[in-house]
Amino acid sequence: MNADQDTLRKIANLARLDLKESDEVEILNDLNRILTWVEKLSEIDTSNVEPLTHINTDLNVMREDIVSETLPRPKALENAPKQDGEHFRVPKVIE
Repeated sequence: MNADQDTLRKIANLARLDLKESDEVEILNDLNRILTWVEKLSEIDTSNVEPLTHINTDLNVMREDIVSETLPRPKALENAPKQDGEHFRVPKVIE
């Protein structure tokens, strides 16, 4: 499958890209190379490969909750650039 300039312009329009005419030739060549590569992928025999829904087969691995010592509040606040009593002060991010 090869894409033509009209197809490239339709894709660019759908993606809301404003392509310069000077760049279209290079982008079209890149797109056609990508499409050729994808066609080669379809030639690979995957009949003995199980379909994947997740890359990792270990789903919902549970661990036991273990109570452990936490960092005391005064120790946590030692390196805080700003603090307000027992709390961290951070810059306002929402207007």
